[in-house]
Amino acid sequence: MADVNHVIIIGRLTRDCELKYTNRGMAIANLSLAVNRRIKKGDQWTDEVSFFEANLWGKTAEGLKPYLLKGKQIAVEGELKQERWEQDGQSRSKVVINASNVQLLGGNDKPAQQRGQGSGYQAQAEYSADNFPEDIPF
Repeated sequence: MADVNHVIIIGRLTRDCELKYTNRGMAIANLSLAVNRRIKKGDQWTDEVSFFEANLWGKTAEGLKPYLLKGKQIAVEGELKQERWEQDGQSRSKVVINASNVQLLGGNDKPAQQRGQGSGYQAQAEYSADNFPEDIPF
């Protein structure tokens, strides 16, 4: 059986989208999401929050940047990628979502109305696992 690396999460942005460019001029949007879930501890229900980072690439990243604002609920679909680096002589790593699909959820916001889009606007990323850019340095 082949390996599968596919994730879909729905959460709220914890900060405004951060747009950067690679050395070759490729846009990359960094997203940070909070995803809540209710769990029962004894007789009490409590909220537990998990935080995830996602990257969105190319013209899709540039086009969605004005809409990816703190507090906005979005759905992110993509694959998990482990990033590794050295810092102060120690190996570090984190797992991020390379987004292939982002959908804006929740109520209508002013920029979406100006573009003729309501809630549920969806953008397909330009890159997939088959043609993902390798030149990520900033």
